[in-house]
Amino acid sequence: MLTNTQLDHFHEHGWVAVEDVFEPDEVNRIAELATDVSFADLYSLDTPTYTIDVGPDRQMAPRKIEMPSTRHAAFRAFVFDPRLIELVQSILGRPPILIRDQLFMKPPRFGSEKPFHQDLAHFHCEPADKIVAAWVALDDAYVGNGCLRYIDGSHRGALLAHSPVPGASYDLQPGAETIDRSRERAAPVRRGGVVLHHSKVLHMTGRNETEVWRRAYSCHWVTDEAVCFDRTFDIMYVPASSEESLS
Repeated sequence: MLTNTQLDHFHEHGWVAVEDVFEPDEVNRIAELATDVSFADLYSLDTPTYTIDVGPDRQMAPRKIEMPSTRHAAFRAFVFDPRLIELVQSILGRPPILIRDQLFMKPPRFGSEKPFHQDLAHFHCEPADKIVAAWVALDDAYVGNGCLRYIDGSHRGALLAHSPVPGASYDLQPGAETIDRSRERAAPVRRGGVVLHHSKVLHMTGRNETEVWRRAYSCHWVTDEAVCFDRTFDIMYVPASSEESLS
């Protein structure tokens, strides 16, 4: 579980990084499977454009996989690993319920930026304190290849109005004037580490300018105290104690 120091960091800053949760060989297997699955998706005829990144020379590469836990037993076992569940529960205080998971690929040289946003702008759920994200690094994540970046303490503010990003309507972002970039802080983490963050903290990831992948497994959790005002819970609502229902 998180230490008191780590919990204090989460509550003060809206996020906390925990190193060495998973072993390198464990994340390597998931990263390799993610690469195989995402490239198979890339060449399918019904691939959504928002799951693809396109380079300057029009080269395509996978950008993300939606709800991987519904697609492969290895992904399900990974996202419901007791070590991850324990970290999430130490913040939420109650058994966690999975409402969304994604694999972010961030391909070499042109993995796209994800602009600053608050997760709660996508979920329309409350209370905000009963929703937490866990982001597992499948590769070393650092500034050059697009690690997470946060606006420290922004989870204590309001839920901001978000608008679609021009040319990328699947991304939402608040107005630039509402983001205090003087409080921006990078959250590098080694592969196997986990970054946890609050549903209202402003965060983003930069473009991958390196020659290596920057893959990550992201998942969002609530407790049974949370309510949702859109279809999020209809799409996925899986208690950690009943993950077999995804089979």
